Amino acid sequence: MVTNGNERVLRVLLAQPRGFCAGVERAIEIVQRALDLFGPPVYVRHEIVHNKHVVESLRAKGAVFVENLSDIPEGAVTIFSAHGVPEAVQVEAERRNLPTIDATCPLVSKVHKEGQNQAQRGREVILIGHDGHPEVEGTRGRIPGGVHLVSSPDDVATIQVRNPEQVAYVTQTTLSVDETRDIIAALKRRFPKIVGPDVKDICYATQNRQSAVRKLVGVADILLVVGSRNSSNSNRLREIGTEMNIPSYLIDDANALDPRWLDGVSTVGITAGASAPEELVLELIHRLGDFGKVEVSEIGGIEENMHFKLPSNLNEMAAHLKAQERSEA
Repeated sequence: MVTNGNERVLRVLLAQPRGFCAGVERAIEIVQRALDLFGPPVYVRHEIVHNKHVVESLRAKGAVFVENLSDIPEGAVTIFSAHGVPEAVQVEAERRNLPTIDATCPLVSKVHKEGQNQAQRGREVILIGHDGHPEVEGTRGRIPGGVHLVSSPDDVATIQVRNPEQVAYVTQTTLSVDETRDIIAALKRRFPKIVGPDVKDICYATQNRQSAVRKLVGVADILLVVGSRNSSNSNRLREIGTEMNIPSYLIDDANALDPRWLDGVSTVGITAGASAPEELVLELIHRLGDFGKVEVSEIGGIEENMHFKLPSNLNEMAAHLKAQERSEA
């Protein structure tokens, strides 16, 4: 513990970068713009991003989150989440004439296209990812002929393919280069002619946040990760801290901070998952002020300047629906 006279001083180090990535910012803006253009309610298939506070905030404004299209009324504006959806979901939406807006992260769409191109060239596609994650389910449902899913180097040994010389791989975007390195190496040992994307095609935001945490935990006594438990990338940030042998905690917000974690601590490292808003980080810093004088600084890291355009059909849909309403009036 550092003291300044009788006052405790808590040094707070912030990871850089942290929090929202460009894909999350785009997805949230799509829902907000849809609410502005069409008025509530708008329906979102699956949580738009994996963060409780973001979802609750949008729900309060009129977004309705559902898991199945059957829960959406006829004609209601429908948004696909940042994780992407299987093609069958899109086809079902078209069959029901639901006006849809696709908030799939452009990096996820790029993975879909890569897998589709490889399948069209006659290659079986291996997807590196976590079973059950919505992005994996979406990618599985976008590649003709399906995919082989692997989550670890051990999984590679069990894959049965038609032709070992005609295979390709793609990856779940919320995995980092570090997470996929060993699996890709195992794939290349078993299938020497396997083809895959350049490593730069793996999500830049995931890699940047994990690299920043590795730098942070080298100088912090504990690590606090702001993010929701269903967020894959947030969980991984906490795991990195644990693997590097410092106490690491994943918390939704400042209310989840346990004061006992601060016993004997002088330097607190803070980061946030790609779907966690910065305001939650600021609230956590404010909360730490209850336990001493807080001195905040930021660990130098990569500056991100990525920005994705909104779907072009947003304004077109609004104009079409309003014209339709006028004609029916």
